[in-house]
Amino acid sequence: MSPADESTLLRDLLRATADHAADYLEGVDERPVKAAQSYEEILTALDRPVPDDAEDPRAVLDALVAGATPGITGMNHPRFFGFVIGGALPAALAADWMVSAWDQNAGLALPTPAVAAIEEIAGRWLVDILGLPRDASFGLVTGCQMAHATCLAAARHAVLRDAGWDVETGGLQGAPRIRVVAGAERHATVDRALRLLGLGTDCIEPVAVDDAGAMRADALAEMLAGAQGPLIVCAQAGNVNTGAIDPLADVAEIARRAGAWLHVDGAFGLWAAASPRHRGSVAGIERADSWATDAHKWLNVPYDCGVAIVADSAAHRGAMSVTASYLEQTAGPDALREPVDWTPEFSRRARGVPVYAALCSLGRDGVAELVDRLCACAWRFAATLDEDDRVEVLATGLNQTLLGFAEGVDVDAVTAALAAEGTCLMTATTWRGRRCLRVSVCNWKTTFADVDRAVGALRSVV
Repeated sequence: MSPADESTLLRDLLRATADHAADYLEGVDERPVKAAQSYEEILTALDRPVPDDAEDPRAVLDALVAGATPGITGMNHPRFFGFVIGGALPAALAADWMVSAWDQNAGLALPTPAVAAIEEIAGRWLVDILGLPRDASFGLVTGCQMAHATCLAAARHAVLRDAGWDVETGGLQGAPRIRVVAGAERHATVDRALRLLGLGTDCIEPVAVDDAGAMRADALAEMLAGAQGPLIVCAQAGNVNTGAIDPLADVAEIARRAGAWLHVDGAFGLWAAASPRHRGSVAGIERADSWATDAHKWLNVPYDCGVAIVADSAAHRGAMSVTASYLEQTAGPDALREPVDWTPEFSRRARGVPVYAALCSLGRDGVAELVDRLCACAWRFAATLDEDDRVEVLATGLNQTLLGFAEGVDVDAVTAALAAEGTCLMTATTWRGRRCLRVSVCNWKTTFADVDRAVGALRSVV
């Protein structure tokens, strides 16, 4: 086949891909949100022996789309309220396609100058728009799970460094014990990050929380009274069930007096800092030492993109950096920012490109509007459903609303019936021993009209 023929076939294939994608995206808003077919049905449709001979790429694409589409959940649907999952802004989606076409291994600056430079700009913009210290370092990772691991690795480095121990060379055997203090309703990813870092979950001392699940500052102060030695405090901006935010200004002051490193789980709640209207709810967050969040939540870039931000860049780089004789790395006072020095990943996708595109397409005001609108949508759920005697609004915070039901209403049956009805999708949770329904509003397309349609569907199945 001639180069010209190969070029024609590739262009035709990419056009076909764009058509398939457009067909899906143009129809997703009116499709049932739940996948039409189950895991087992998709296995039956697509599973077969590994082909012995090469297959035509267009035939592969068409068969893959036909077989998979019935099993695709509308997670980018404006009425997907099951988890805190954003959609993909058009500019971010297009930029992410270019990331795949460029196919850069985005770990080093010299081999991949464009994506490394774009990542540096995107990271600085994120730090700016979230109101964090301008000299903070950052890393783009897979999600908040690895953002926690990155930030807490920096914390581990710093608190042991201050205790006279180099954990990067000496490891944890023989190291001073690290206390980790965190709210009783922290997210599970914090615990798993501590497991991955070799600290284990037994190091966690849970702090009592209030009725909404926010850490109690008085309980924290009592726990840290007279504290000595390596200490990490993990606070939360956005309880996964209620949206509650820890009293961050008080927590920061208490942590500072105790000589602790303060880490904030801001998977979605950190984005409140981008909104003048909601910034007060996270007042004091800028006084922390590290922050973890997701760009694939409120910023609505395609999966996957988490963000680790650290005030002590030396601790961040000390925990993450890597060198090897064969790598093209810069050094010295004029060294370029090497992405590999700020994340646990060596080979990595160019996540900064869709972040850059999303921030360009929204602008500072657009990000604030998105935060404000989705919070308002969550509150509209609460206000509307609070009028229904069969529904109890247990909590509303940021873009989360937590619902309970009257005695005799089976929450899991409601969840299943709502998914089968198709208008929207919500998921059940257990909060303080009670089965509840979570409503998470995080898609850039969601409006009050979507809320009203979802409320009508929920009432009909209850």
